[in-house]
Amino acid sequence: MMNNLKKKSDVRFVFFGTPELATVVLDALESAGYLPTLVVTTPDQKKGRGMQLTSSPVKQWANTRNIEAIAPEALDNSVAEIIRLKNCDLFIVIYYGKVLPKEILDIPAHGTLNIHFSLLPRWRGTSPVRAAIFNDDHAIGTSIILLDEKIDHGPVVAQRKIYPPAGGWPPRAQELEALATRTSVQLLIEILPSWVAGEIEEHEQNHDVATYCPKITKEDGFINLNSDPYKNLLKIRAFDTTVGTYTFFERNGKKIRVGILDAHIDNSLLVIDKVKPEGKKEMSYAEFLRSGAKPI
Repeated sequence: MMNNLKKKSDVRFVFFGTPELATVVLDALESAGYLPTLVVTTPDQKKGRGMQLTSSPVKQWANTRNIEAIAPEALDNSVAEIIRLKNCDLFIVIYYGKVLPKEILDIPAHGTLNIHFSLLPRWRGTSPVRAAIFNDDHAIGTSIILLDEKIDHGPVVAQRKIYPPAGGWPPRAQELEALATRTSVQLLIEILPSWVAGEIEEHEQNHDVATYCPKITKEDGFINLNSDPYKNLLKIRAFDTTVGTYTFFERNGKKIRVGILDAHIDNSLLVIDKVKPEGKKEMSYAEFLRSGAKPI
C-alpha cells in the first residue's frame, strides 16, 4: 500500500483560511513539506487608526512565499474556474469564514477536509471550544471531516482527544483554541498521505445525537456576582476573546460598566483578578477597588 503514497511535494491542495491562527496551520504544513498551490482568503479589511486596507494574515503568509492568493467577495463561478484550473488533489479549510458552495466542494478528487475543534457530532457550529468550556464539557477534541453542504455535517476522517493545558479546568478559550490548532494540524499531517492514497475510509456521523453551539450575544456576557461562582468562572474563561464578560459597579453615585478579564476560584468563591472599566485601561481588581468602586 505504501507505494501508493505521493511525495509531499506532489500533493496539490488549495488552502482556505483567514486569521493568524490559520497561519499556524500553514507553518506546520510547510515544515512537514506541504505547500498550498493556491490560497483562498477573505477580502482586505480597513484596520487601524488610519483605516488602511489590510490583507488577512493568511494572504500575507502566501505573499511572502510567492504563493498565489485570492480574496474574493463571493465564491461564484469565476472563482470556481480559477480553483478548478489548479488541478488540486484536495482542499483544506480552517478559519475561513465563508461557506463553500457545492460547485467548489465537488472540484477536488479527494474532497475538502475541514478541521473542527470538537468530537463531532458534538458542538456543531461556530465556537465549539467556547461552547465546551461554557457548558463544563470536559470531552474536548478535534475532528477532520469531509466537508459537505451542511454545517459540520460531513463524514469523519479522523478524530483526536485534546487535553487542557497545564493549570487544569476550566481553561481560557484563547489558550485552548491555540492548543486545538496545533493538535489538529499534527493530526492532519499524519493522515494526509494515507488520505490522498485512498487508504482511509471516512465514517458517517451519528446525526441523531448532534449538539449545536449556542448563539452568544454581548448581553450573554453579563456576570451576576451573586450567582454561582463556578458558572461565572466558566463564562469568563469561555468568552475571553469574543463577547467578553462584564458587570456593573457604583462609584460616587455613578453606575460603571466593568469588563472582567480574568478570575479564579478560591475556597469556593469567585476571585476577580483583572478588570477593564469602561473607557479606562486594564488594571488589577485590587487597584480598581481602591478607586472607591463597589459592586452593585
